[in-house]
Amino acid sequence: MLFRRRKPADFWDRVRTWVWPRRSVWRSTQYFAKRVLRLTATPHAIAAGVAAGVLASFTPYLGFHFLVAAGLAILLRGNVVASAFGTAIGNPITFPFIFAATLGLGRFVLYGRHPQSFQPINLGSTLRHLDFEHIWMPYLLPMTVGGLILGSLAGLVVYLVTRWGTAMFRVQRQKRLAERARRRARAGAAAVQPGTA
Repeated sequence: MLFRRRKPADFWDRVRTWVWPRRSVWRSTQYFAKRVLRLTATPHAIAAGVAAGVLASFTPYLGFHFLVAAGLAILLRGNVVASAFGTAIGNPITFPFIFAATLGLGRFVLYGRHPQSFQPINLGSTLRHLDFEHIWMPYLLPMTVGGLILGSLAGLVVYLVTRWGTAMFRVQRQKRLAERARRRARAGAAAVQPGTA
């Protein structure tokens, strides 16, 4: 196969690449942005899809972000593929910050300045006995409330930036295509003229 690695990547190499891309985070971000801008949909549909993915990434329900994003994209008449790209905002680098912010904001909204003290949970025992009541009130409910608030704000900002960026990208693309067509027409006219003289 063309471009295959000489030495296959082992498990730790794949994990490192997943957490920190080989070509840098900025290059990966540019790649995702160009993929989103080249989708064939209206600027609103693309922007609404990306915003839905961002909002879904602020919820604490890991493993369901794609489904939540797709459902929100359908409700907002957004692009489902763009919503999948939008969930990239939630990744191993950003999740600790997102979850800390959503938990803090959710506890403030639900319980005020002096939240009740929560006992640490034994996650293994809780999952083994399927006792989600001990996780729901102290953690998942505040993270859900905080995630909906912060995710909506982040989604709105991303919607506006993505819609503007998509519109500008398409205007620039039309100008480039028109200029390329004019150059080809001039080159074709120049090639025909000497033969007719």
